[in-house]
Amino acid sequence: MSNQEFFPQRSNSHPMIYAYSENNPKYEGLLKIGYTERDVEHRVAQQYPTKRPDGISPYEIVLAESAMRSDGSCFFDHEIHRVLEKKRVIRVGGEWFRCTVEDVKAAIIAVKTRTENEGNRTSDFRMRPEQKEAVEKTIEYFTDIKKEAPERSGKFLWNAKMRFGKTFAAYQLVKQMNMQRVLVLTFKPAVEAAWEEDLKTHVDFEGWQFICRGGLNY
Repeated sequence: MSNQEFFPQRSNSHPMIYAYSENNPKYEGLLKIGYTERDVEHRVAQQYPTKRPDGISPYEIVLAESAMRSDGSCFFDHEIHRVLEKKRVIRVGGEWFRCTVEDVKAAIIAVKTRTENEGNRTSDFRMRPEQKEAVEKTIEYFTDIKKEAPERSGKFLWNAKMRFGKTFAAYQLVKQMNMQRVLVLTFKPAVEAAWEEDLKTHVDFEGWQFICRGGLNY
């Protein structure tokens, strides 16, 4: 028996979920959501065999994402369709839906993570190694100081470079330490917006509340 029979070659297919819009104003606001194991551009082009006289593409691909879960299983477009319909997104016909790209992204995350994703969250990325290391060291510090000097209020500084992802990493720290109320002080509106965006768009923070000047901001 050959080695190939013992160790079958991994498939070269790349299952993808895609969405595209028609450039015809008649179909404004509609997205076609499909599945392919081929190149997305090639698959969509197959659906438009006749080129327009002006050479302009009659469609625009607005989304192309992997249809693979982290455990190696894949999912299909009809699963995305079911999630959208459950969220009361209007199905116009076939694979066409009256929705936004964000709606499709949120549905993909719901199927990929096998969750409800009721908040229509569109981010599901994990911590990078350097972020994970920072969080682990911080947890270790606060754990040790609580044992050694419970009367002390510990302080830990992250001297992180630009684009490190301090906001996201800090939220992961909060989550892992099971903190219930966190006060963030900043004088920059852009920083406030970044804290709000990470909390409201990432699946890890479903159910959290963001309170800013003026009150609760859902």
